[in-house]
Amino acid sequence: MQIVLITPAPAGSRAGNRATAERWAELLEQDGHQVCIVTEYNPDLPCDLLIALHAWRSHDAVQQFRMDYPTKPLVIALTGTDIYDHQYRFPQETAYSMEQADCLICLHRQVDQDIPDQFRQKLITVLQSAALSSRETGSRGEGFQICVIGHLRDEKDSLRAALAARLLPANSGIRVLNAGKAHTAEWENRARTEQETNPRFRWMGEIGRDETRRLMQDSDVMVISSIMEGGANVVSEACRMGLPILASDIPGNTGLLGPAYPGYFRTGDEKDLAALMLKAEQNPQFVRELEAAVAKLASDFSPENEKASLAAAVTMATTQRSELTRSG
Repeated sequence: MQIVLITPAPAGSRAGNRATAERWAELLEQDGHQVCIVTEYNPDLPCDLLIALHAWRSHDAVQQFRMDYPTKPLVIALTGTDIYDHQYRFPQETAYSMEQADCLICLHRQVDQDIPDQFRQKLITVLQSAALSSRETGSRGEGFQICVIGHLRDEKDSLRAALAARLLPANSGIRVLNAGKAHTAEWENRARTEQETNPRFRWMGEIGRDETRRLMQDSDVMVISSIMEGGANVVSEACRMGLPILASDIPGNTGLLGPAYPGYFRTGDEKDLAALMLKAEQNPQFVRELEAAVAKLASDFSPENEKASLAAAVTMATTQRSELTRSG
């Protein structure tokens, strides 16, 4: 099939949605499809199937595509902002896209609990994958390094680990390294101010993929503190690497790590996070428990599983649209 994949993130962007689009294109091409990634809908492109990242942001493209191609299948990938924000702030546009989709891709296992009942039968879970890699435990030098990976923005609650580090006792060796581009000037100012006033915190800004991987390999623990998340690929990467995770207890994290995962803290609560960070620093058995938990999850995030799930989404969308066309 000739597949058009639309994402708001332009070529060269390090946004998660661009990485997802490029990885999906590669996996779909391995199955023999031809994939064209675009940021705006183009009716002149050959298209047997459209995959749109974002229900709300892709509303205009979905509307035009359905007018141009009423018999062709449409897949929409639901992002965290679609599920936990846009469907409430922009209900008409978001619901329209979900209604028009023949298949809805979700990136964690609990999305069915957070969308309208009538759309649940369209859902297919596609867990984002990462390459299998390793860390050399016990060889990272003095102190206890915690990494935070992700662009600085409200949804990520990006400085929660830094605020938690302020609450640690003086004898703690914890330091927090935060890698990610500031989404706004306000976030940049907040990060710089935090770095100037918090000796345990360093903001690295936006870094490349290889440097990000090294940061994770050199860290003892990763914190993901988001207040809303569609299913962060950095969780997949950490699990495939064996890097322990301390995660906010939001559906986007529990839907990846499972309800029994031992490393959750109350979302937005730096006191609870600080206690968990200190436990990780002081209790090697707790770290081994976290390492065992992420290692057990690693196979869930393999490229083979993601490829198979994408193939199932394409099949669902094609079958559904064909049945609708025959009946209507």
